[in-house]
Amino acid sequence: KPRYSSPYLVMQIPPKTASAVIIGGGIMGASTAYHLACRGLKNVLLIEREPFFGTGATGRCAGGIRYQFNTDINIRLSSASLSMIESFEKETGQSALVQKCGYVFVLTCEKDVEVFQKSVELQHSLGVNTEWLDRDEIQRITDPCLFPDALAGAFNANEGLADPNSIVMGYINTAQKQGVTCITDCSATEIVLKNNKISKVKTSTGEIYTECVVNTCGPWSAFLGRSIGLDIPVSPLRRQWFVTNSFPALPAEFPFVIDFSKKLYFHREGSGLLSGMSNPKEIIGEDQSIDPKWELKHIEAAVKRMPILENTGIRTRQAGLYEMTPDAHPIIGSTPVDGFYLLTGFSGHGFMHGPVCGKLMSEILIDGDASTVDISMLDYNRFSENRLITEYNVV
Repeated sequence: KPRYSSPYLVMQIPPKTASAVIIGGGIMGASTAYHLACRGLKNVLLIEREPFFGTGATGRCAGGIRYQFNTDINIRLSSASLSMIESFEKETGQSALVQKCGYVFVLTCEKDVEVFQKSVELQHSLGVNTEWLDRDEIQRITDPCLFPDALAGAFNANEGLADPNSIVMGYINTAQKQGVTCITDCSATEIVLKNNKISKVKTSTGEIYTECVVNTCGPWSAFLGRSIGLDIPVSPLRRQWFVTNSFPALPAEFPFVIDFSKKLYFHREGSGLLSGMSNPKEIIGEDQSIDPKWELKHIEAAVKRMPILENTGIRTRQAGLYEMTPDAHPIIGSTPVDGFYLLTGFSGHGFMHGPVCGKLMSEILIDGDASTVDISMLDYNRFSENRLITEYNVV
């Protein structure tokens, strides 16, 4: 019988066995659960330690979706994943609330111009139609921002925003209809091995015997690895942003603007403006509180770029965690522990790649290898074998 912690709250009890246990109910966990169900795998279990799905790193992201990366693999992941986001409502019945406002990367340093020129050439070779902009075009398209120091820029009109909660819950709801058990308020406390093979998962609400665990814990992924003596090179790094009060002076067609050298960005958010800026001196850690000193520097930089912000107040502020790897690329696939799989380390661009990467993980688990996109270079062993593939376009 179910146990009750209050007259109104039912404590969910996990099943005794599972064909696969997915730990972490953000975009990666939800997508993996859904795609495993689509492939017909039975007795799949997804557990999330928070009271709601998608409220960890996924729920604290800016919601951007873009093709503009500088490595072949990230561009290919974007092409596959953004196509899935386009057809998300048709597939799940849930709108992804896509807004194609376009992305503008504004470049003010010569070294960035050279890298981005090569990146745009690579994007073109992979079928991504990014435009190269001069200073006058940048000023026109980013108005009311001021970029007198712009050297050049890159713009893609097919990029923009989608809603993280809608996509997570679209996957969760559809997965549940297909038989996946999805449980919140359930923390994985220990993974038990037998002869270096997954044997069971101990949780705060019960034990599950399984031979397959998928780690989709995002910034908290390394903890699960340490519990079985496995080093997972994923570190949590704080990023914060704010949303202004209603901002009628902002043009309806205002794009997602990124001042690349300053790691400062703006985009419309409801009737206001969302702005974030990365702190280059941020210390690795799980602190998700607002750093008021950094926010002041952020506001000063934002007002300098968009002077009309000076007369606008802040409505909300938020901080969340990136899941950083040494090369800013994810780790997808098996590990030296038999039955323990990783889908983590997306370094700030996991939300947009979540749809396809959940599908890729389902292919790995069922077919033995990913086929939709060649992700062989994103394996766990690349770090020890010095095969890093650094992404330049990290904000």
